[in-house]
Amino acid sequence: MEKKFDVIALGELLIDFTMNGQSEQGNNLFEACPGGAPCNVLAMLNKLGRKTAFVGKVGQDQFGRLLKGTLDQLSIDTSHLYMDEEVNTTLAFVHTFPDGDREFSFYRKPGADMMLREDEIDESFLKETKVFHFGTLSMTAEGVRNATKKALRLAKENGLLISFDPNLRPPLWDSLDLAKEQMEYGMQFCDILKISDNEIQFVSGKEDYDEGIQYLIDKYHIPLIVLTLGKDGSRAYYQGMRVEKPGFLQKNTVDTTGAGDCFCGSTIHYILEHGLEHLTKEQLEEMLVFANAGASLITTKKGAIRSMPEKEEILQLIG
Repeated sequence: MEKKFDVIALGELLIDFTMNGQSEQGNNLFEACPGGAPCNVLAMLNKLGRKTAFVGKVGQDQFGRLLKGTLDQLSIDTSHLYMDEEVNTTLAFVHTFPDGDREFSFYRKPGADMMLREDEIDESFLKETKVFHFGTLSMTAEGVRNATKKALRLAKENGLLISFDPNLRPPLWDSLDLAKEQMEYGMQFCDILKISDNEIQFVSGKEDYDEGIQYLIDKYHIPLIVLTLGKDGSRAYYQGMRVEKPGFLQKNTVDTTGAGDCFCGSTIHYILEHGLEHLTKEQLEEMLVFANAGASLITTKKGAIRSMPEKEEILQLIG
């Protein structure tokens, strides 16, 4: 059966305010960048020619309208992006350190993305996709958590490929125990897990990455796990194979926001192209090299949704 979409993602859509110099008065200037991990992933997939759709909620305010307009412009389907009349669009202020690392201040008590309800998850719509992608920011509060769990159940029942990026943001959880519990809930469902070095240590309780990944494989039997190691590159774990590729170092890194999402989108694209059944070591290497290059390119620009690299740029960097 021909599906209408390659990937539908559910979760947060928000404004990332990233620092962009100072005014004449010496005040910090912030740039309003459309963001939110699941949509960043879709933006990358769209650059690679995929058809995508988003399920989520923003406020009926200037930021919400800006976000909807941005997705419409990028041809990400917004038929299931809801506008909340009562609650404002979620905002995140990203403070970047000289080494390119960052910390977040969230304005989300509550934010519109937390207001997505279970009854707004439409099974007939989800059936229209090959891959369902989600994270854990939509599992931080009860209402949207129920909506996420319903979507996961439907994705499983309808045989969709499920992709998961936990994207741990400690300030947004009532407790880290709850964060861990919800990450583990998501891992029961996914076929593709994209996880970062600090997240694998957090969820497995093991210092050594390989041991942490093995713990997840033994417990959840996830077919493909990709581990991102920041500037050190990434690894793929698949059917007993462990493949590692170094990162592409950029001299002019300005903002690492969206690097993991760009990596994730590239990985999903590769699996859509080659399937998840009989991947070879060479294919896993090819997948990681492409995803590493894309992630490296986005760190040279501010923001995420509008900064995803073109396929040609990525291939050029790989050389």
